[in-house]
Amino acid sequence: MHGGIVLVPLEWGQMASAKKNAPDGPIEVPEIISILPLRNSVLFPGSIIPIDVGRKKSVRLVEEAISKERPVIGIVTQRDSRTEDPGPGDLYAVGCAARILKVIKLAKDNFSVILQGVARIRVLEGTGVDPFMTARVQTLPDQPSGEVELDALVMNLKDVAKRVIKLMPELPKEASALVDSVTEPGQLADLITSNLDVQVDEKQDVLETFDLKTRLRKVLQFLSRQHEVLKVREKINSQVQEEMGRNQREYVLRQQLKAIKEELGEIDDSGGDLDDFREKVLAAKMPADVEKVATKQLERLKVMQPSSAEYTVTRTYLEWLVELPWSVATDDKLDIQAARDILNTDHYDLEKVKKRILEYLAVRKLKSDKKGPILCLVGPPGVGKTSLGRSIARSLGRKFIRISLGGVRDEAEIRGHRRTYVGSLPGRLIQGMKKAGSNNPVFMLDEIDKLGHDFRGDPAAALLEVLDPEQNHSFSDHYLEVPFDLSKVMFVATANILDPVPPALRDRLEVLELPGYTREEKLNISRQFLIPKQLEEHGLSKEKVIFDDDAVAEVIDSYTREAGVRNLEREMANVIRAIAVLVAEGKSGELERITTARIEEFLGPAKHISEVAERTAEPGVATGLAWTPVGGDILFIEATKMIGKGQLVLTGQLGDVMKESAQAALSFIRSRTKWLGLEDNFLEKIDIHVHIPAGAIPKDGPSAGVTMFVAMASLLTNKPIRSDVAMTGEITLRGLVLPVGGIKEKFLAAHRAGIKRVVLPERNRKDVIEIPEQPRKEIEIIYVKRMDELLEHVLTEMPKLGVMSTTSVSPPKPPAAPPAA
Repeated sequence: MHGGIVLVPLEWGQMASAKKNAPDGPIEVPEIISILPLRNSVLFPGSIIPIDVGRKKSVRLVEEAISKERPVIGIVTQRDSRTEDPGPGDLYAVGCAARILKVIKLAKDNFSVILQGVARIRVLEGTGVDPFMTARVQTLPDQPSGEVELDALVMNLKDVAKRVIKLMPELPKEASALVDSVTEPGQLADLITSNLDVQVDEKQDVLETFDLKTRLRKVLQFLSRQHEVLKVREKINSQVQEEMGRNQREYVLRQQLKAIKEELGEIDDSGGDLDDFREKVLAAKMPADVEKVATKQLERLKVMQPSSAEYTVTRTYLEWLVELPWSVATDDKLDIQAARDILNTDHYDLEKVKKRILEYLAVRKLKSDKKGPILCLVGPPGVGKTSLGRSIARSLGRKFIRISLGGVRDEAEIRGHRRTYVGSLPGRLIQGMKKAGSNNPVFMLDEIDKLGHDFRGDPAAALLEVLDPEQNHSFSDHYLEVPFDLSKVMFVATANILDPVPPALRDRLEVLELPGYTREEKLNISRQFLIPKQLEEHGLSKEKVIFDDDAVAEVIDSYTREAGVRNLEREMANVIRAIAVLVAEGKSGELERITTARIEEFLGPAKHISEVAERTAEPGVATGLAWTPVGGDILFIEATKMIGKGQLVLTGQLGDVMKESAQAALSFIRSRTKWLGLEDNFLEKIDIHVHIPAGAIPKDGPSAGVTMFVAMASLLTNKPIRSDVAMTGEITLRGLVLPVGGIKEKFLAAHRAGIKRVVLPERNRKDVIEIPEQPRKEIEIIYVKRMDELLEHVLTEMPKLGVMSTTSVSPPKPPAAPPAA
């Protein structure tokens, strides 16, 4: 099928061959011939066509015809091609006598017959219908004429036919020569009509047109129409070719390249086909504005050259968009008791944090669209802050993602880089969301207090939007440049101290403080968590190795000195590895019991020995309590006197605040010389030197004020300080003891050091409630309001104090003073 003309590929060649091999004389058409009905086609004189014969009567007709020497039959077209057994009334009146050139038997009752039209015939009357149709016919030869008009019509017809052939390069080359070789007007008209793509009834109309001029005009009209159609088609093709620019040609080439790669097996299964992106965009269920951006980028990608740099950038961007969990969320486990069991199984104590998680679950159960909380776990190293985040995720049934912010100095780590930079990527938050595969994970921001900042920006400022529930529903990453909803995420930040965290960021965090563990809590943690974990990791069973509680306590007291349990776990691992060596060498018994005596064998000499009693054996040595980023600690303050000129020497890398506290303590002593039993000019011939050991460590803060006062008072009165007493508090020149911070950490440090009595400012009484119950029971707490009340609680014996009052050893209270700032 080509344009408006239907050509059997061998038609032109067959007709030329038939003309060359035609019999010398005309073929006689019998008066009565067999009639073969033809469907969907018309046979013209001089044409050669193949037909399939399958109807019973037609098969019978062919079988009888081929038995004759020069078989001639009548070919008449059916009026309705759907008629299966046509009669004389179902056929046109005019047909074509045809000679059977060749018969090929395809099957038992199926032939392929090649026919050559001989002459027009008119069916006069039917003479029979069984076993096949026969009829009396009349031959209708063309009447020759020498009219000029007829010659002109022939020339026009040949000219238009040649133009049509020229517009159809798929036709054989001999087509134009064949048209030229035909001289008879009727034969030319029949040849062209037989090859025109026109309706059957139109061809039949030409067959029934006996007047040559009329027939030529009809054929010329059909041919001219096809010529116009072909010209319009050629014009359209030309326009399309012109409009098909470089991008369209590249697209075609890419499709061809894709087909070649598919044949070679080089196509990328993970995303080599751009058509998959459309389905991925729809499957991601993005918000409408994000989907619009993704669709726009996809359309741009389709017209880009794959070898261009922008193609890779755009494709990577689209992959990020379709792989983010825009609408994928995990279902929360709302069974509060099950969550409580998981939290208790994973961690010992930490009741405040567990209570907060269960509260969130309860509210989530009552209100499903509750936004995720933004918690900040603050505490010394080793207390389980990071592992607690994983436990929270497990109790909620959510995915867990952790990023470490320690040392992060670039704002782009949070917000990502813009796509204009080579190798740009989204920030760590978006990367974490993609890794999680859900939009409501538990997201841990570890070491948030160790964020840095430089000329590249302030990461802490970038976190302001992330950790604000009123803003993070539309968090915008520089790389994505479309809003992403973080409001369903449960953020859990961790920090050792809050001081480095900017106030604006701290304001967005719900702070939960994790204090250090007591000795008893460490024992329980060791039994329930650390020892079973290390035994499993070292391939030993709990039945094979048993730790005595006294042995664990020895490790806690003599080999670790920390608020958490990280070093404790490390020491336990050392012991278990020693047992593993014995087992591997076959030197172990059926049961290995770890006793106190074996601890030194495995771990060596004790690393930490209580020096409190030894250090306080002489006057001038006091035990203070200090707060450090890794928890509380005890602090020794030593004072001594020597011949001099009344100077106060301070050493131990002290800060300005601590130096001022020492000066204030000395000034208070000088103002109470008579009460302390000192001479008024006691400082004229001596110098006082105050030193705080561990001189390589910087120290500062006001909480050592009372300790310095007690150390100098003990030195000057020559009365030792009790070895089991520690103290903390800020002092004033008026003798007031002011409150200080870090009471919980300091108290736990005192408990670890074996202190039996702790002296605290009266105004810190409210903070004692946060201290675990066991240390509170084991340590006596003394509250003081004034420095005058201190000495009787801390010295082994009171000095001979001056009589300032008949009812008390302390001096009378001074006149009312304004409240301390």
